[in-house]
Amino acid sequence: MNPVALRLLNQQLFSPQFTAPDEVVGHMGAIQAQEYRLMRWAVAMRTRKPSAKAFAEAFNRGRIFRLHLMRGTWQLVTAEDYWPLHSLCAPKALSVIKGWMSSNKISIPEEEETKISHILAQTAADRGSVTKEDFVQALKERDIRMDDHRLSYHIRFAELSGVLCSGDLLPMKATYALAADKIGPRCRVDRDEALLTLTRKYFRSRQPATFEDFVWWSGLNISDCRKGMALLGNYLHKEPYGGRDYYLTDDCRTRGTRKGQSLLVPPYDEYLIGYKSRDVVLPSEYSHKAHNNSGNFQPIIVRDGLVCGNWMPFREECHAEFFFGSHDEGVLEAWARYKEYQSR
Repeated sequence: MNPVALRLLNQQLFSPQFTAPDEVVGHMGAIQAQEYRLMRWAVAMRTRKPSAKAFAEAFNRGRIFRLHLMRGTWQLVTAEDYWPLHSLCAPKALSVIKGWMSSNKISIPEEEETKISHILAQTAADRGSVTKEDFVQALKERDIRMDDHRLSYHIRFAELSGVLCSGDLLPMKATYALAADKIGPRCRVDRDEALLTLTRKYFRSRQPATFEDFVWWSGLNISDCRKGMALLGNYLHKEPYGGRDYYLTDDCRTRGTRKGQSLLVPPYDEYLIGYKSRDVVLPSEYSHKAHNNSGNFQPIIVRDGLVCGNWMPFREECHAEFFFGSHDEGVLEAWARYKEYQSR
């Protein structure tokens, strides 16, 4: 087993199978979307012809949504998966967020939450797609003022209760819309079916991966993760490698890699954040170059599947720095693909 080559293929980073951004997101189940501008490249680079316009169209037409879900952080999900994953993951995400509030000594009474949620919903219903500044103005008109941190918690509560979802895509700012209008009414979800779907999509798109990887990524309880894997039955099989037990699916992609390929990978990408143990593709002595202990991730260069350097996405010219290895034509080819995506 070559875990590096298999991850490149099944994460759609090499020989991508899909043309549409929502197909990629659906394949992955959920894609980390911490960085608002570069989440688009995280999806587009996994398509056959990366296009910023294609991502914007899919987002604005409600085929892709961005919300706080797993581990209380931002993810992209498809419209089809929105309510099943919301139903499965929102309770745990809400618990995580309330834990953050408690550690910061922030308390929001239920009466306040209900009142503010109604105002946020009414504002989104009236305007269609709104920014946080629109919410601030709506509250101000009702003589309600609160700091940005507190308002952010209220917006997350409205998300996790199913009131708000993401609105139109702007260059720099997140927007919000009324979930009932943009997605449709919340549907009744069978929890086991949602758990089965999430587990299948995780291992299908990130294999080979360990049980501990899945627990970390999903943010679910250990018992839920075990149940999800049990629901898959014989679709999953175990292969030991390097002292760990990895799981693969029966339809694992195994052919299509070649040497010499370089990738410019955005920060918070699933290539790293999708796993608890990242030393398969990132030498441990260089892990601080890719992320710190506070959960901040950097743009990385991947060559032949191994993380070997950093790049700067917002420069006019290609700027790359390597921890090991050296600059080559593969990086320039990857930069050309990235720039083409921006104009396409």
